[in-house]
Amino acid sequence: MRKLSLLLAFSVAILLPAFGQGQPAASKIDNDFVQQQFGNQFTLVPEVGAAFGDLDGDGVEDVAIAARCKNPMLDQAEHNYTVMDPYNEFFGYGDPRMTTTFSEGDPARRGLVVLIIYGTGPNGWRSATPKAKFVIVNLPYRTISVRKIKMRKKTIEAVYVEEAGDIGESSALFFDGKKFRYVPMGGDMQ
Repeated sequence: MRKLSLLLAFSVAILLPAFGQGQPAASKIDNDFVQQQFGNQFTLVPEVGAAFGDLDGDGVEDVAIAARCKNPMLDQAEHNYTVMDPYNEFFGYGDPRMTTTFSEGDPARRGLVVLIIYGTGPNGWRSATPKAKFVIVNLPYRTISVRKIKMRKKTIEAVYVEEAGDIGESSALFFDGKKFRYVPMGGDMQ
């Protein structure tokens, strides 16, 4: 019994610092961080925020950030990110050089993007030079989160999207090894 008590006390002493410190300052996501990583065309959408998980399956934490952007193609070379449009690609045409020029009728959805940073090393997505960065355009989202989904008999983490609109549909974005894919998941059952 005494050994069990010592083991329990030791375990609590080791785990206590991990719970008491909160989020480290380096992991703060604000407009400064977004603009440092992607350029001054981007602004954070604070009411939606960010979601964390391992989106590329390498065991290192990645992040998906809700943002707005007027011209996502502008800073692509300078900030080393790739622009993708998996939503319109699902429906037949996903070339972001063309689809970013389409006019969005709903002003609430205009300019919405999802920024994805693949982490590297012990700092994950906070690393000074991330593994990869992506800007996902034309995705009509209300909320984003990272969840596990089963794709082709394999469980992976994907960006789960509650889509904007009256229907309440949901969808997922997953990385297939080359690019992000959009998958409709259906509507809410009420």
